[in-house]
Amino acid sequence: MKKYDIIVAGSGAGGVFLAYELTKIENTASILFIDKGAPLEERLCPISLGKTDHCIKCKPCHIMNGYGGAGGLSDGKYNITTEFGGDLHKYVGEEKAMELMEYVDSVICEMGGSQAKLYSTADSDLKTKCLQNDLHLLQAKVRHLGTDRNLKILGHIYNFVKDRVDILFRTEVTDVEQNQDGTFTISTQPNGKLPEDRQGTAYQRMAYAQSDDGMYTCSDLVLATGRSGSAWIGDICDKFGIEQMRNRVDIGVRVEIPAEVFESITKQVYESKIVYQTKKYGDLVRTFCMNPHGEVVSENTGGIVTVNGHSYASSERLTENTNFALLVSNVFTEPFKDSNEYGASIASLSNMLGGGVLMQRFGDLAQGRRSSERRMQKCFTRPTLNATPGDLSLVIPKRQLDDIIEMIYALDKIAPGVANEDTLLYGVEVKFYNSKVKVDNNLMTKVPNMYAIGDGSGVTHSLSQASASGVLVARVLADKYR
Repeated sequence: MKKYDIIVAGSGAGGVFLAYELTKIENTASILFIDKGAPLEERLCPISLGKTDHCIKCKPCHIMNGYGGAGGLSDGKYNITTEFGGDLHKYVGEEKAMELMEYVDSVICEMGGSQAKLYSTADSDLKTKCLQNDLHLLQAKVRHLGTDRNLKILGHIYNFVKDRVDILFRTEVTDVEQNQDGTFTISTQPNGKLPEDRQGTAYQRMAYAQSDDGMYTCSDLVLATGRSGSAWIGDICDKFGIEQMRNRVDIGVRVEIPAEVFESITKQVYESKIVYQTKKYGDLVRTFCMNPHGEVVSENTGGIVTVNGHSYASSERLTENTNFALLVSNVFTEPFKDSNEYGASIASLSNMLGGGVLMQRFGDLAQGRRSSERRMQKCFTRPTLNATPGDLSLVIPKRQLDDIIEMIYALDKIAPGVANEDTLLYGVEVKFYNSKVKVDNNLMTKVPNMYAIGDGSGVTHSLSQASASGVLVARVLADKYR
């Protein structure tokens, strides 16, 4: 059994910036990070390597797990705002939340992101245009890195911290116990097959950090497992009697259109968070994760294949299309408790019918017919993801589908062409929100010295806020170990 002062479960955005800040600030703490995924250089999806044209459900999924977390391979979009992306401001105040996010942005620029343009929705013509058409543009500054530049920055941060903190990759935390003196005992086991060649720096650090029995003790424990660790964090909270709220999931589709249709918007603000309240049901639908000249991709969340999107900074990787999600927020009341299970069941229908992601032309959906291979051959919008043509109305509940269709027609008023016959819809896109863990203004749970940060805590839902939460807790811990 090896002893550390601080152990962090997960090395996503929150963990990355926790490690950075603990390295930057002088302190005496011994620190171990444990992640079930791979080091950054090994986070290679078989689809991107050309080994397959569909998701083969790697365990764990390289898109969702590993150094940098799910945000590492998803476009590198940092939204500096409290209007969306989480509730960090409710714990630390608006001013401090913005200060932390601005600090994260300064680190990103220092590590190689300064050439990435900082966009802003403030004083844009788009806001007026949206209001004129019963749409609402949320305010934010956006630093878009692109997946390729984001990976380089994560690599620079890793090189900055690697000699200060220990990191165990491909290792899963199986149990957490609290000892009588208030310390924690962490049990682990290997997760997945290790590469035969383990001479790289990451594995040299691993060999140094590994204990003979897979057990570790620490005084402070940080839960930072991200969205993919939702079930795990839920189990830990149940075990320690930590209160959680579990009643939200977002369900929708990813829209793919010719880039020219949205060019006037994406050139002005890049990432436009547009919210619409439907006339039929009064539900809120919003745009999410806009990727100009980007690619639609699949991802594996707990064995269920869902859809996402990203884009690159390099002009060589740009496509002729733009993609974004349309999501309907679903908030449930008692007695229903597990909203994530509801979302997973809908996504699993898509997997059942299409073997993964389903794709449909908007014209076919509006006319109540499935998109067949024959119809797709006539489609002028060329898909960037190899998905199965089908019928989304057999998968997505009527209410959510009606909301999405109404939103597409609303967007068509500010960007004519969104509601074209050949607009492509991919399903299902599901945003699983981790149960919101009850924490104080330092993000510590009711269990002394146990913290919850990042999207795994349910407090944040974005790269900026997740990273900021890591900085916040790092400063608290650094003061303790000065």
